[in-house]
Order: sequence, then structure tokens, then C-alpha cells
Amino acid sequence: MDWKKTLVFGSIAAGAALFMSGRKPAGLAVAGIGVAVFASQNPEKLEEIWNRMPEYVEKGSRVVDIAAGFLERFSPRGGYRNVSAAGGNRY
Repeated sequence: MDWKKTLVFGSIAAGAALFMSGRKPAGLAVAGIGVAVFASQNPEKLEEIWNRMPEYVEKGSRVVDIAAGFLERFSPRGGYRNVSAAGGNRY
């Protein structure tokens, strides 16, 4: 694996970890570096991913719905109320 692929995957993974740990601006900046390097090396692949983005969002939404249903079914309180990241206002 060459250094550019390592930079792309590493920065996207680090950005995701920072984003999920609550450091959203830093996570977006680090992930943005990986996306920029990827775009400079593979503009046609980035265009293909961009064009298929609605399909990816739909699949991700289905996964979140399945996970929410699973948590609701097995929650001891009869429902999982903290699914605000999927569609509510957190602040």
C-alpha cells in the first residue's frame, strides 16, 4: 500500500474517530484532508461516488432504522429514546 492510500484511509478513519468522540470540527478537518488527497488522485472515482451518494444515504438510513428498531425491541424501558442523531435536534 503506498503512502497516499495510507494517508487517505488513515485521515478518514481518524476524522471519523474524532467526529464520534465529540470533536466535530477537528474530525471534519482531518477527514477533509483525506478526501482532498483522494480527489486529487482519483477524480473519476470521486465523481462516481458523488453520483451514487443518494443510494448510499438511503442504505445508511435503512441501517439506522433497523438498529433503532432493534434497540427499541430489546430496551428494558420499552423504547430507545436517544436516537436524536438520526433525525432530531440535539441542541
